[in-house]
Amino acid sequence: MALNFEDIAGHPALNAAVQAQARAMQQAYEGNPRASSVFATQQRWLMAHIGLALHFRRDPSDYRKELTAARFVDVTVKHAVASRNTAHAFIKEMQHYNFIEAGPMADDGRIRPLHLPAITLEPLIGWIQIHLSTLDALDGANRLGTFQARPQMLAQLQPLIADGLISSVPVREPKPTFSLFTWLNNGGVVMDWLISGVDPQNAGQERIPTGVLSVGDFARWLKLSRTHLARKLRDAEALGSVGWLGQRGHSVMCAALAASVKHATG
Repeated sequence: MALNFEDIAGHPALNAAVQAQARAMQQAYEGNPRASSVFATQQRWLMAHIGLALHFRRDPSDYRKELTAARFVDVTVKHAVASRNTAHAFIKEMQHYNFIEAGPMADDGRIRPLHLPAITLEPLIGWIQIHLSTLDALDGANRLGTFQARPQMLAQLQPLIADGLISSVPVREPKPTFSLFTWLNNGGVVMDWLISGVDPQNAGQERIPTGVLSVGDFARWLKLSRTHLARKLRDAEALGSVGWLGQRGHSVMCAALAASVKHATG
């Protein structure tokens, strides 16, 4: 039986499952920071899924249906994920780090298809397996085992995920507390760190202690500017979403449950 939003949001095991997912995502980041950075901000995460979906839906027999920079930019702009300049810059960055490669010129000499080498898909496979494991933890199903037994499902599964993400306004335009971090460089990693440091026994408290003791250490681990991270944390503090159990920056940082729920839901 498929899980719907209400099933997931109201599940008593959700906190533990999400924390396990956050820890798995942290491990993935530590194992391959460069690849993880592609998914580490809201905008890059959505652009990556757009590119992957175009890759899986390409038709090598029809150059008009290949993954190209022009098609990628058009879809990105159509769904208001990023500007044309940002989308073009993302493509160039992915080429620079060899996440995508330019293929041979198509019959129409103006079109240069883009290809994804197999190594580019490895982080995606891990990302999907982590999320399938989370869903399995909620209802005892075996999505992960099914996927591992039929890895070719990736070509059908990822475009459906991309469709759901880019068609969702709450995903493209998250509420203030969430968007404070998701648009930050490595912002997804910030969220994973905060969630993974929470003691499940404290999850229902109004002020939930996290594992963050030093903003400087946190920033160094994330390879972020301490000043920039501290500014974002102050913004979150102004919203009432985070705080400190003692002196700011010299005590354990905590999340304020009531304020976070209010801002996350609008």
